[in-house]
Amino acid sequence: MAKSTKSAKAEPKLLSGGNPQIAKGYGDAPVQAYIAAMPGWKREVGERLDALIERAVPGEHKAVKWNSPFYGVEGEGWFLSFHCFTRYIKVAFFRGLSLDPVPPGESKSKDTRYLDIHEDDAFDEAQFSAWVKQASQLPGERM
Repeated sequence: MAKSTKSAKAEPKLLSGGNPQIAKGYGDAPVQAYIAAMPGWKREVGERLDALIERAVPGEHKAVKWNSPFYGVEGEGWFLSFHCFTRYIKVAFFRGLSLDPVPPGESKSKDTRYLDIHEDDAFDEAQFSAWVKQASQLPGERM
């Protein structure tokens, strides 16, 4: 009798740059699956980002789209997403140009601003939380 080579639950695949490939889905479960699949030091940062967003915006809505977790407010669209790259995590604030102060990373998209988090960076949780609160009060992106 041959053994089955398929496991009951397939492990998420890491795409180029180390970003987890997670099926599109809505709610906390797909976001937690994405975070659990983040490689190395990025997993701990992903857990912290998720916790800070939950604390700053109670009742936020979550989804995984295009292999990235999205955060939004019901009926208002998405205000933030993040994505793993080889050496950093890129946080996208979709209305970042309206935040005070404006996040440092520029985008080709007119309103979007980025925050890149590298392994050895000092992470300013207070500033991140302030941006999240501000972003959640702006009109979100419909995607």
